[in-house]
Amino acid sequence: MYIELVTVGTELLLGFTIDTNSAWLGKALAAVGGQVVRRTSVADAPAAIEDAVNAALSRTGFVITTGGLGPTRDDMTKNVVAELLDMPLQFDDAIWTMLTERWSRLGRMLVESNRTQAMVPRGATVLTNHWGSAPGLWLESPRGVVVMLPGVPSEMIKLMEHEVLPRLASRGHDTVIRSTTVRTSGIGESMLAEGIGALEDALAPLTLAYLPGVAGVDVRVDAWGLTPAEADSRLADASARLHENVGAHAWGDGEDDLAALLLGRLRARQQTLAVAESCTGGMLGARLTEIPGSSDVFLGGALTYSNASKEQLAGVPAAVLAAHGAVSQETAEALVSGIASRLGASTAISITGVAGPGGGSNEKPVGTVWIATLIGEKVQSRRLQFSGDRSEIRARAVQTALFALWRRVAG
Repeated sequence: MYIELVTVGTELLLGFTIDTNSAWLGKALAAVGGQVVRRTSVADAPAAIEDAVNAALSRTGFVITTGGLGPTRDDMTKNVVAELLDMPLQFDDAIWTMLTERWSRLGRMLVESNRTQAMVPRGATVLTNHWGSAPGLWLESPRGVVVMLPGVPSEMIKLMEHEVLPRLASRGHDTVIRSTTVRTSGIGESMLAEGIGALEDALAPLTLAYLPGVAGVDVRVDAWGLTPAEADSRLADASARLHENVGAHAWGDGEDDLAALLLGRLRARQQTLAVAESCTGGMLGARLTEIPGSSDVFLGGALTYSNASKEQLAGVPAAVLAAHGAVSQETAEALVSGIASRLGASTAISITGVAGPGGGSNEKPVGTVWIATLIGEKVQSRRLQFSGDRSEIRARAVQTALFALWRRVAG
């Protein structure tokens, strides 16, 4: 089942809004055997919408649009598609009644422009929107199917889950497209691919893709056109073989979060955690506190951005700072020991570095980061050199710090 997506909205092209709808749709459709073969974003312009939908129908015969169903003048999708498929718009009393009741419950008044939301292409199936004002529409024509959905992500998702996906599942497709992801850190894309390369043929018909990012390299494995049982079996086997091949660099699967896995391991060992951050400015603590229930493991931390705060909050000796500087092995180790002592934690992490864009030197160029970890009284530290802009260097430092302690806790 090949499907094309057409996302409508000038704001998508100008960059004011990120098209998260397409990403969600790709995953959801794959789960019922639908393969998105093309995504097109167009402006709120009739000619652009008509051209995109017309071309998509010619190629696949199945199109899902998002956006352009509201009451304002720039909402044109419904009118354009109705004319393209020769399905004239007509007023739907049931939709108008639903809108009237909804607005009354909200204490609001309908205006004349809202009547456009009750206009429906002749012969269309109305997909009732209980979460917003613009209903979705399912149009079947000699040229194929067009499903029109609101652009508001929460409304689009609900309509897909309750109205569209069940209809697609009932169309008799017994194969699916499923994926799994093995998550890695501490190894580059090329080296990872070099080590895994021999496995790719053995895992066929599954395919592999390498997805590098600031947190590491994800290896996505895709199963195409298999039954659900066969896809799940093959993906589970592939994940196990990849973990074995990648070894200590592989730390999770799918949507796993390294901070959550670390907290889980510390919790199982009845250990506690504290952090001291300089160049990352609280990003490490934020990663940890994003995890629900982290307070039973994570005691807290200190933002030791200045030398004075390193002394006052984490007990770094002034002599260490004077002799070695803020970005040094000695300071990183003093930070991690000091914060563990101050908060009474059994494990700790410290980060200090030069995130840029200024402040670097020949000895300590931008991207230089020292990370130290403590378990009990044993401290380990490591100097790293990260690339990227300020935000990327800081994000890489946080991920690497979490990974360093995770590996130590994992043995």
